[in-house]
Amino acid sequence: MFRPQVHIIATCISILQLLHPSSATQDDLHYVNPLIGSTSGGNVFAGASLPYGLAKPVADVDGQNTGGFSTDGSNVTGFSHMHDSGTGGNPSMGQFPLFPQYCPDNVVDNCKFPKTARAVHYVNDSVTARPGYFALELEGGIKAEMTAARRTALYRFTFPERKAENGSLLDPLIGIDLTDLWDSRQNASISIDHDSGRIMGNGTFLPSFGAGSYKAYFCADFAGDAAASDSGIWVNDRAGSEPKELFVTRGFNNFYLQAGGFISFPRPKDGVITARVGMSYISSDQACSNAETEMPNPGNDFQKLRDAAEDAWSEKLSPIKVTAGGVSDSMLSAFWSGIYRTMLSPQDLTGENPLWESDEPYFDSFYCLWDAFRSQHPFLTILDPQAQSKMVRSLLDTFKHEGWLPDCRMSLCKGWTQGGSNADVVIADAYIKNLTGIDWELAYKALLNDAENEPLEWSYEGRGGLQSWKRLNYIPYLDFDYIGFGTNSRSISRTVEYAYNDYTISVVGKGLGKTDYTTYLSRSMNWENLFKRDQASYLENGTDTGFTGFFQPKYINGTWGFQDPIACSALASFCSLTSNPSETFESSIWEYQFYVPHDMAALVKLVGGSDSFVSRLDYFHESGLADIGNEPVFLTVYDYHYAGRPGLSAERAHWYIPRTFNASENGLPGNDDSGAMGSFLAWSMMGLFPNPGQNVYLIIPPFFESIDITHPETNQTATIRNINFDPTYKNIYIQSAKLDDQPYSKSWIGHEFFTQGMTLELTLGDQESDWGTSKEDLPPSLSDSLAQDEMQRA
Repeated sequence: MFRPQVHIIATCISILQLLHPSSATQDDLHYVNPLIGSTSGGNVFAGASLPYGLAKPVADVDGQNTGGFSTDGSNVTGFSHMHDSGTGGNPSMGQFPLFPQYCPDNVVDNCKFPKTARAVHYVNDSVTARPGYFALELEGGIKAEMTAARRTALYRFTFPERKAENGSLLDPLIGIDLTDLWDSRQNASISIDHDSGRIMGNGTFLPSFGAGSYKAYFCADFAGDAAASDSGIWVNDRAGSEPKELFVTRGFNNFYLQAGGFISFPRPKDGVITARVGMSYISSDQACSNAETEMPNPGNDFQKLRDAAEDAWSEKLSPIKVTAGGVSDSMLSAFWSGIYRTMLSPQDLTGENPLWESDEPYFDSFYCLWDAFRSQHPFLTILDPQAQSKMVRSLLDTFKHEGWLPDCRMSLCKGWTQGGSNADVVIADAYIKNLTGIDWELAYKALLNDAENEPLEWSYEGRGGLQSWKRLNYIPYLDFDYIGFGTNSRSISRTVEYAYNDYTISVVGKGLGKTDYTTYLSRSMNWENLFKRDQASYLENGTDTGFTGFFQPKYINGTWGFQDPIACSALASFCSLTSNPSETFESSIWEYQFYVPHDMAALVKLVGGSDSFVSRLDYFHESGLADIGNEPVFLTVYDYHYAGRPGLSAERAHWYIPRTFNASENGLPGNDDSGAMGSFLAWSMMGLFPNPGQNVYLIIPPFFESIDITHPETNQTATIRNINFDPTYKNIYIQSAKLDDQPYSKSWIGHEFFTQGMTLELTLGDQESDWGTSKEDLPPSLSDSLAQDEMQRA
């Protein structure tokens, strides 16, 4: 998804490979470290949350604050209640932050209210992050702890005793700011009930990567030993006790009005003041109802709620069990933390959707499917198929009420489309893996809508250029598109993505017995129309890479345009939707040349055969062209399988893990993208990688001695077991395999492995073997399938 260009050299590999024995446990939650990726561009959400929870409290900082908190040593500006995880671009959400402090001499105007004035360093070694819990200490001694229910955040602030100059005790004060992380607030209001201590409010904000606006509501209650001593509102750097209500607009031009409310209390004997903050997208009254239902006794509920959050996470992680075989705790921490992050988003906003009434689930923070379809949603399909089914139903309900499947969605708003209509892939993946509870006729209708109808604004829904797609069989450079409007760029990346989107539509159509599936099967071959066989590639210093034949843009009249194949790569400038739109999105032609997921056999043949294809892959990964911090690179790590070299896929996975994926605070090579990076790591370490939209998992040896995955619906346990496992990873090549005690030579396996609970036993060695290398053992490709069909007809 959209992000600033980030290239990370991760923490020293040797530290992470210090090995000591570790074995399988009943509960591996203690390995989860939410601080992995909390600096250097990982942008993870490090705070407290339930799986798919709306409430996500954490400390907000003035440094790398896209996810709220960062371990970059910057200043805390407050503690807010909703966040996204791992996104790029503008900081997301972070509305209505609380900020605790003392006012010198108990004079409210002596307190610091604006963000920059109140910002304070946190004590570095005080940060504690666990699933469902986050805590730190501010310089000055105030300690903040937080946990969460589904729609409610609970804070426990511990104030050290402080005295005024005259010796009297100071009263702790907690302010609320009517803003968000991005300062995108358009207007907001707040009301304070001094007698009850309840503060309610709302605000209108902008989505961080989309169009429109959204309204959020809160309801805050406080618990201490005594009634409030003071309360009121503040505007900019002044406050008053008499006004108890406030409405604020954005302000004039660049002058952003800062405003909010405050409440203070006599310091309790133990120094603890509890703040319960309910959140809602419906109303402040519903926010209060959410809080009262989920946390009826906020002063006494903290530990109970923390325990409940841990139990919820333990239950979600329970299908997977690892026998480590001597692998270090740091590797186990990276693995389990990656799995944990796959379930922070999308967020379950069922019952919190003000846009339409429905009995269907509503999930939000699909941020964005261009990132998540590749590995996160396939991972949830095996770990939490019920939740994934609800997400698909939510996508279809969005289509039903808004007319289009979203490609990106956050905070009730339509997010910018980055490539194709990749909800198509998510739906097809769910179909071929037999997820239940989904209306497949509605699904097919939604898929056809993407393929056949162009919206007026295809910048945030559907596809653009469909006239050209159907007539010319590619998306042209400088397309003449008067039907709809969007950023007229990405002609290459949209062409290859539309081709695969149409392939997945054909899969669903054929399965449902639709006769028109052949139309989309035919369109899925359009990618080849932009392959220029004589196109060379040179590095910026003029060095010939030695490879010929790359995708190139093509004009409407069929003549070739030009984009340097290394442009937008990790060796060149980053290409976004806005700063420098190009014919590929966020990745180079070098990277997109490997994106033909449904017909890799045809691609291998087109570039000169298996040896040439392997040479290209090696050059791509070893020259610096590959950007492992961005999702289009994921499948290229495993594309060696399609050239009959699965051992090299294992090599490449170990090339990146733990060098760029590890357990350090900068242990991600780029934005986590709502768990996309975490799921890539988890799949890789499990020894399987999906080709989403197909019933294909590519096999490499797991990074552990063995791993068990119990399917939550069939209750069958699939096992992958390494023979001759070596925790120093010298033996990473499969020599032979057995599936349920029978010889198995294919380099891939289907989803039935999980649902039926099969056992895959891999015998390993330290040299590449001929296992999985014969033509009949390669993963399936469309051209091979069509050739077989033709032979059968003959």
